Amino acid sequence: MHLAESASSNPLGLFLPFILIIGVMYFLMIRPQQKRRREAAEMQNKLGAGDQIVTIGGLHGTVVSAEDDVVSLEIAPDVVVRFARPAIARVVTRADEPAAPVEDEPVAAEPVAEEPQSPVVDVRKQD
Repeated sequence: MHLAESASSNPLGLFLPFILIIGVMYFLMIRPQQKRRREAAEMQNKLGAGDQIVTIGGLHGTVVSAEDDVVSLEIAPDVVVRFARPAIARVVTRADEPAAPVEDEPVAAEPVAEEPQSPVVDVRKQD
């Protein structure tokens, strides 16, 4: 009888575990997803001519022009296709960023070892 009285007298104690679960789910799942969505929208809005991008389908290309909802990509010389902005997954390099310098490192000539004899022997009948 004592348990029934305490549960009915404090309804907050009954709903507190549910409130805590919802709070934990918000901070662990919903907020990070909103942040990723906001960053993706910002990246898609900053697209400009000359950016090297990758689409959600894995197609690599260079942005030729960016309109309101459509981005034109050059995927090969003189091959331009149109994609919706949300189809752009990531920007590989921006047009305004300087390319990273490529340093030519001297490659030491490695001695070429003879290929070892295979221990496998052909045992098929030969006619």
